Amino acid sequence: MTQRICSETDVDITLSAAELFAITGYQRPGDQLAELHLQGFHRARRSRVTGQVILERAHYDAICAGARSVNVPRLRPSLRAVA
Repeated sequence: MTQRICSETDVDITLSAAELFAITGYQRPGDQLAELHLQGFHRARRSRVTGQVILERAHYDAICAGARSVNVPRLRPSLRAVA
């Protein structure tokens, strides 16, 4: 059974500080941002005004569902021939 962080009635466009703490385990915004990037939430960023982490709920849901953006091409590694 998964624990609900927020109820259906108070869903905001961005994740709250409590939700970010539950996801990352960190209180400090710099640590939260680094952990979110490690977990694949590359659109997470810091607010210029408050310094807090901003993560859109739609991006969080898409990454958790395993969805990939259609416009982002997959980079293929360039390999050399083995001599």
